[in-house]
Amino acid sequence: MRAVCLLLLAAGSPLLAQTPPPTEPGPQAVVQQLFDAIAAQKVDIVRSLFTPNAVLLSVTESGKPASMSYQEFANLLATTKNVWLERIWNPTVLIHGPIAVVWAEYDFHLNGALDHCGVDSVSLLKTSAGWKISSISDTRETSGCTSPLGPPQR
Repeated sequence: MRAVCLLLLAAGSPLLAQTPPPTEPGPQAVVQQLFDAIAAQKVDIVRSLFTPNAVLLSVTESGKPASMSYQEFANLLATTKNVWLERIWNPTVLIHGPIAVVWAEYDFHLNGALDHCGVDSVSLLKTSAGWKISSISDTRETSGCTSPLGPPQR
């Protein structure tokens, strides 16, 4: 029996060959999908990346917080005539079981011009449909915005 198993292994038997399962996007990839969908104004994709009760919270330089549901955010994106571009760099990704955080500096361009920068903290939950964003907290700073990415490509 051992000889048969060795022969099957040596021959590369299709019975023993397994295709690895498709890999789902990790937390950082989901965050990048969000920013890509925002830039392309693909509201349906934006909505699909959030958990049902997701919230967004921004804190200005004065410390004043503002929050909205992900639905309010998606509706705002759907009705804007502006072009939004958010870019992150040097992300830190922490994962523990079904929770993850992506923390990164970012810059935000409105209609091609730098508008503000800061830090994004994106919390994600592992669901049966993959990683979904449960909340985004960010700072909004208007001074000292220096991006290592340079100006956006047009």
